[in-house]
Amino acid sequence: MKDVGELRTEFLFDIVVDLDPRLDFGQGPVGRRVLFGAAGGTFEGPMLRGEVLPGGGDWALFRPDGTMLLDVRLTLRTDDGALLHMTYGGRYTFPPELRAEMADPAARHRVDPSRYYFRTNPLFETGAERYAWLNDIVCAGSGYLVQDGIAYKVFQVV
Repeated sequence: MKDVGELRTEFLFDIVVDLDPRLDFGQGPVGRRVLFGAAGGTFEGPMLRGEVLPGGGDWALFRPDGTMLLDVRLTLRTDDGALLHMTYGGRYTFPPELRAEMADPAARHRVDPSRYYFRTNPLFETGAERYAWLNDIVCAGSGYLVQDGIAYKVFQVV
């Protein structure tokens, strides 16, 4: 095998996504589908910052074992007006002993994120020349819950 080197990352931005009340489609043939709609939010990092526009969301699928499969599409607007299309999949899972606490909307955001697994793989699309470099990168994100939504630390894989 060839030595291709270790993967390294560099911090890209922090993002907080405010969520609308969830829409539960119920149990289907492959799991329970739930839409967590994006109501807004913000993102900020050393090379870009701006807002999360309403209208996107996570068309999540809950497997029978409780793991959530993410299917997210968001629209970001930078502080200088560029539009970025951000998509990501991922996995959100926690041990059975946290299920009661994570089901409580008043308590779940206080659970230490090191106690659960919440990882994503963001990709971007844009026609804005200033941010065209985003079209060619792969990212990894580490998620955690906040009072009115979700948040991620997003890193570019270099």
